[in-house]
Amino acid sequence: MDIEYDAVILADGSFPVEGHVLDVLNNAKYLCCCDSAGMEMVRRGRVPDAIVGDGDSMTEEFMEEYRDIIHIVSEQEYNDLTKSTQHVARHLRKSISDRPIRIAYLGCTGKREDHTLGNISLMAYYMQAFSIEPYMLTDYGIFMPASGTCTFPSAPRIQVSIFNMDCTELSSTGLRWASYPYRQWWQGTLNEAVGDSFTLCGNGTYIVYQTYLPKTQKPAGE
Repeated sequence: MDIEYDAVILADGSFPVEGHVLDVLNNAKYLCCCDSAGMEMVRRGRVPDAIVGDGDSMTEEFMEEYRDIIHIVSEQEYNDLTKSTQHVARHLRKSISDRPIRIAYLGCTGKREDHTLGNISLMAYYMQAFSIEPYMLTDYGIFMPASGTCTFPSAPRIQVSIFNMDCTELSSTGLRWASYPYRQWWQGTLNEAVGDSFTLCGNGTYIVYQTYLPKTQKPAGE
């Protein structure tokens, strides 16, 4: 799936290792890191454009050295991922005003399962609250929030899961098993694309997950 991202936000979950995801990170037009993810990014050889958070995970020495790019937001209502999203949206809105800002989220899974679940659900919130296009990339696939009727590029045997947020009506074409307005998150998992695209039609918001590779294909090196 070819998407040109306007910015990348790196969280402090598991650092990406998959080649495509690393390419997205390395080619970021604007890179914003959440708190201590900024320290990790610098350790790996790149200084981000911005580091945003409450500062509780960075050393004093690091904060002093990189004070020009660090933005401390001390309020605790929102997590560092949301604070970073607000920062990027404000920064890029000056130059992108005719369409939603496309943001790739990396490092949002792993380490803590509660953070993983919270971060996935935040994709739908960001789409609605900040009028952006958020994409969460992991080493295995991509999460994309959507609403209404949307068609997604895919390929035969790509694995697909749909997480219904608030639809009371939900249907699909192009998937092996027909979608319906799932009441539980697990009900929409483990589906599969049968062609080069599939379409979902709902009267609310849902989150789509697609693997990068078809079920029968293994990543290089495995």
